[in-house]
Order: sequence, then structure tokens, then C-alpha cells
Amino acid sequence: MANIGFISLGCAKNQVDCERMMYRVQEAGHEVCPDVVGCDVVVINTCGFIDSAKAEAIDYILSTAGLKADGYVGKILVTGCLSQRYQEEILSEMPEVDGVLGTGSYTEIVPAIEALLEDKVIAEFGSIDAPEQETGRILTTPEHYAFIKIAEGCDNRCAYCIIPYLRGKFRSRQMDDVLYEARLLAASGVKELIVVAQDTSRYGTDLPGHKRLLPELLRQLCQIEELHWIRVHYVYPDEIDDEFIEVMATEPKIVKYLDIPIQHCNSKILKLMNRRGDGKFLKELFAKLRSRIPGLVIRTSLITGLPGEGEEEFQELCEFLREQRLERVGAFAFSPEEGTPAAEMEFVDNETAVKRAEIVEMLQSGIMDDYNASFIGKTLEILVDGYDEEFEQFYGRTYADSPDIDGRVWIASEEPLREGMFVIVHIDGCVDGDLTGYVAEEEDA
Repeated sequence: MANIGFISLGCAKNQVDCERMMYRVQEAGHEVCPDVVGCDVVVINTCGFIDSAKAEAIDYILSTAGLKADGYVGKILVTGCLSQRYQEEILSEMPEVDGVLGTGSYTEIVPAIEALLEDKVIAEFGSIDAPEQETGRILTTPEHYAFIKIAEGCDNRCAYCIIPYLRGKFRSRQMDDVLYEARLLAASGVKELIVVAQDTSRYGTDLPGHKRLLPELLRQLCQIEELHWIRVHYVYPDEIDDEFIEVMATEPKIVKYLDIPIQHCNSKILKLMNRRGDGKFLKELFAKLRSRIPGLVIRTSLITGLPGEGEEEFQELCEFLREQRLERVGAFAFSPEEGTPAAEMEFVDNETAVKRAEIVEMLQSGIMDDYNASFIGKTLEILVDGYDEEFEQFYGRTYADSPDIDGRVWIASEEPLREGMFVIVHIDGCVDGDLTGYVAEEEDA
């Protein structure tokens, strides 16, 4: 038996992959350790999506290599998107690394670790288009919420995105497998289930019948008694249909929160980026969603500095935000990724792209502050996430807040609150993007 440490970087989907690897390692009889110091093997599950993610992954590899040089860890195994993207370079340019596994070789984690323990060098890169293999997980989130990945890969081929080259074609999991996993998670204490994939809206379109199955999957998930909140991420705008809207509007367990990545609103840029739809379509879609789903919170991601974005196109984006007043927006400067069509186009210089992202963030900050202020004086259902020792306060989230992405609610309470419990909180203020409040008396609720 060996001591194995894990470091997971990047998105929630990557986190799920890491949890599955941890399960396989534990099932094989090895010890999964909470701290990498003292471990025989450290597995670094990397992201390689954009330059900042690559830099973070490299920093973690180098810092772990420092621990190795000082004798605090044994072998280093790099997995995930960075290893898939730079299959030869990692081993050749980072001699401290003892092995690499590609994104198609997660299932080989145990034999890879055991080979490393025998002082072998490992480089395994299985098919990135292979079907997902079902396995258990060791949750690394708090016990009361978990992500559930319903598909792998992507077929959208957005011009700026490297994901299809790293994760393969879109592959939906079988609905029975997803539901089985969801029931296990619920039975273990999970109250909030967060549905993720690179593109959740296309779930089922690659299965026999080629039908969008996300609405049916959500209906089935809502039948799991122990689940209280079901949250949906990464729904592409061109795949949102009336059936999905109806499920969102009528199923009380599905929180009125949608992550809809649009990236931009200008028609020319969207076409260049191989994105479907345009600004007019997006405005009509958002109006339709808000009319059918009262209280809906829309989160999106935007890229500034894309090829084709001049000052006119950027101002159109800003005006779009002022008009639409989306509740949650993340802005990122364009990162030209080698191997993608956009990297070969003429794009905005990095300094300008970064400055534009900062302008978007400032604009959005005001919109978000106005949205938060609208809750003052109201009572809201809050999911308690924990207790902050420094501030000596409990904190949690509204339905409008996804974990580790959005804001918090700081809760004053005379009685101890348990992680994972739902409480009714009277909101009395907002500060720095967070809400403040106190546990409401029954007559206030």
C-alpha cells in the first residue's frame, strides 16, 4: 500500500475526474491522503484550457517538484488537459515529472501509479473519444453539494476553443448511470446537485434516437427525495427549447439559475468564432426566459479581444450588458490557443483585451450591486456552507449563487448552524458582492 496525494486544478468537470481517480486508487488498496507532503506519489490533475490555466498548472508542478527535491514527496504523475496537450514536452522539459496520463487514460491511474512505484516512466494516452467508464467517487466538495457530469467532450468546435482536441467528441452518459450516481450522492447527504458537462444542453443527442434528453433527465432527478436544489450549468443558447424552459419553470427543485455561455453579442464576431445565433437572437431568448421563468438568474461568460472586435464591437457588448442587466457575468481576455482557428486570425493585442475585460467587470459590478440591493428587506432561503473563523460568522448561498463562482450570504445567528441545512434569512445589507442578514423569526419568514 502506498500513500497517494491529489491536486485538482481547473473546472468542476476536472474535479469530478479527479474524484473518480481517487476512488479507483482507494479501491485498489492505496491510501488517499489529504496532504501531498509525505506521499509516495502526487497526482496533479491539470487544466490546459487557456494561458492562465496552463501557467497555474506549471506552477503547481514546479512547486511539487521542489517538495520532491527536498525529499517530502516521491513520484509526480501529471494528468488532465495539460498532459494531453503537451504529451512529449512535459516529460522532456520537466525531468522532475515521472509520468503523464492523457485525458483518455484516467482509468489507468492505478497501474500507472504502481508502475511509478517500481521506478518506471509512464506515458499513457488512450483514445479521447472512448465512452466514459462508470466508477465511484470520493467527494472533494463539502458533503452537502456535488457536481454530476452527464457528458464528456464537445462537438461545437468554437474557433477559439481547444477543448474538443483535448477531450474528444461529445459523449453522453447513459441516463440510468447518471440517475444511479445521483441517488448514491443524495443518499450520502448531498442536498444540492450541480449538473455539468461541456455542453449540458446537448445531452442525449449522440445516443440512440438523437433526442435532447436534458429535460427528461432533470424531471427524473427531481424525483430523488433527498435532493433539495438542482442547478444546471453550461446550457448553450441555441439549444434551449420550449420543453427545457417548461421544466425549468415548473419543477420546484430546479433552482431558477442558468449558466448560458454566450462569449459575445456581436453577429460578425460570433460568426467568425463559429458560434450560432446573434445579438438579436440572444435578446429575444433572454426575454423569453425571463417571461417564462420569474426570478431567473442568468450567468454568462464573455471574451474580450476576440478576432474581429474593434472599438465599435466592444461598445456593442457593453451596451448589451447595460440593457440586459445579466445578474452574473465573468469576463476573460482572449487567449490565442495554438491549434485553434482563432489563433491564426488577426486579434486584439493582449493589453487592450485585458483592459476591455476590466471595463466589463467594472460595468457588471454596478449591475450586480443593484441586483443584490434588491434583496434588502426580503427573506430568502439560504443553504448554509460553513463558518468563517476569522469573521466569526456563518455563511451560505441563495439560489442565485453557485459555489466557488458567485457570492455569499453572511448570516448572523444566535444558534449554531449546520453545514448543509437550509435556513430562512432576512437580508439587511450587501457589501463587496455579498449579502448580509440574520436568521428570520417564524413571523418574519
